[in-house]
Amino acid sequence: MDIIFEQFSQTMIFFPNAKVNLGLNIISKRADGFHNIESIFFPVPINDAIEFIVGDKMEFSSSGLLVDCNASDNLILKAYYLLKKDFQLPDLKIHLHKVIPMGAGLGGGSSDAAFFLKALNNYFNLKIDTSKLMAYAAQLGSDCAFFVLNETCFSEGRGEVLQSVNVDLSNKKMIVVHPSIHVNTAWAYTKIKPSQPLKSLKEIIAQPISTWRTALINDFEVPVFKEFPAIEKIKQQLYEAGAVYASLSGSGSAVFGIFENEIQDIIFPDNYFFGSYSI
Repeated sequence: MDIIFEQFSQTMIFFPNAKVNLGLNIISKRADGFHNIESIFFPVPINDAIEFIVGDKMEFSSSGLLVDCNASDNLILKAYYLLKKDFQLPDLKIHLHKVIPMGAGLGGGSSDAAFFLKALNNYFNLKIDTSKLMAYAAQLGSDCAFFVLNETCFSEGRGEVLQSVNVDLSNKKMIVVHPSIHVNTAWAYTKIKPSQPLKSLKEIIAQPISTWRTALINDFEVPVFKEFPAIEKIKQQLYEAGAVYASLSGSGSAVFGIFENEIQDIIFPDNYFFGSYSI
């Protein structure tokens, strides 16, 4: 996916995108408390917008979806202060327009942080290479490093060990649905018994997409669907509408469907986030 940075005079504007997980296996519990996983991270064109300009003091504001967290927990500001430890950065006036649903398994916060690192690197000509940017990003979150590359990747470790893979979904469409349900990721992990999959996702993803429905699995679906039947219903509706593949993304609660043909009308409640995208 193309990375778009636009600089107008002294203002930098950029558009972090979301991702979905094409399969997600929880392999083992780590000594550091995290889990080893394997997944295919696939970028999708749902975009936030961020702009900043050099200011007299640090300021952060937001619009769009409510960003309900303390400033100390905001990944954009964490990204700024992470680089500020190693580089002389001025105070900034930052504005985020939030479109990517939060707590959805779409990686919106991680994307915002990673794109902010890249934007600071470009704007201030810090000359940080890609591998170093990925190392910075990995300190902010398990899937942040992916958004530095922002291309389809096979992910291992906590999600920060990445290998580019070719997944051809050209001329297909994707529907992403996020219900007004919050799935706590920590809770979801407690419901998983880690295990080594019989077949690697790299092998499965190379198979025809017609085989993915039974072969390409997200381990979080069983506990999440049991606890939240409304989320499972979304997946069922996507298949009924003609999806060739549908799945929970991450630990949810967003569900996506991939379509080869025209998408039939699907009706979801008004409080659901719903988007249709060419991929």
